[in-house]
Amino acid sequence: MTVIDMHSHFFPEMDASRSEKARISGLPWLLKTDAENGYIMVGDRHFRPITNACWAASARLEDMDRCGVDVQVMSATPVMFGYSRPAKDAAESAAFFNDLALDLCAPDPARLKVMCQVPLQDTDLACKELERAMAAGHIGVHIGNHLGNRNLDDEGLMTFMQHAASIGAPVLIHPWDMMARERMPKYMLQWLVAMPAETQLSILSLILSGAFERLPRSLKLCFAHGGGSFAFLLGRVDNAWQYRDIVREDCPNRPSSYLDRFYVDSAVFSDEALKLLVDVMGDERVMLGSDYPFPLGEQQIGDLVRHHADLGDEAKARILGGNAATFFNI
Repeated sequence: MTVIDMHSHFFPEMDASRSEKARISGLPWLLKTDAENGYIMVGDRHFRPITNACWAASARLEDMDRCGVDVQVMSATPVMFGYSRPAKDAAESAAFFNDLALDLCAPDPARLKVMCQVPLQDTDLACKELERAMAAGHIGVHIGNHLGNRNLDDEGLMTFMQHAASIGAPVLIHPWDMMARERMPKYMLQWLVAMPAETQLSILSLILSGAFERLPRSLKLCFAHGGGSFAFLLGRVDNAWQYRDIVREDCPNRPSSYLDRFYVDSAVFSDEALKLLVDVMGDERVMLGSDYPFPLGEQQIGDLVRHHADLGDEAKARILGGNAATFFNI
């Protein structure tokens, strides 16, 4: 059985000239404090501390060996997206980060895979960079779950996802720029409350708007963090669809009938939550995702699935690697 962790993040090193240019421009860059530690900087501001697992393939491979992970799929740390920047600048930055990501995979490309990022604020440039990155060796694309007030049912974002389907590019959707941050200044509440809500909002924006009726079934979509609060609240959504016409106005079918249109990862951190997730989604729609190497990620990657008493061997094999192998054509 091949174990594939399909949700992990990286933040690359860059040379001194590029780092200084990023600092002046207010872009994210890496400030190393020693060989194993550093900070993601945004301009002159400390954004978050990180370890060399973000930028050193050797550290990542060592952790993969420790956890029994055969393949890890990396994606950008969301602060790298640059969606608020001018589209041309964001396109140049995306291409730069995408090339550095492939460099990070170079020490062991059989075990280290990566998804690209794109300048999502400009559909044409996003499609162009997706094509370039896929041709260069990326195995999918990682996008944020919204652009300002534009949810995933926005026409531009729909066009991009349709294009991703047309060239066979799987899409990982990750929450970012969380809602109501002014009400959540402490205790990581943005990550603990807003992030799951953002993900549920993204899924429902596709279901209730009728977007899935216009997206091809060939589109491979995955939502991070177990789909956020979606699985737990799906009964509420179905109930609302049944009894309120304003909920089903643009959604021709019961919301729970769309579960075969997307995947989720396994980053839910408790036996009870994983059981609910598998009960709702089916074990063929859940993939191992750790959120490595950040503190809110699974520290012993895959243990929640491996040791789950209610999952059989076949279900564990699908979640630990089989589903991701199909999703990414690995």
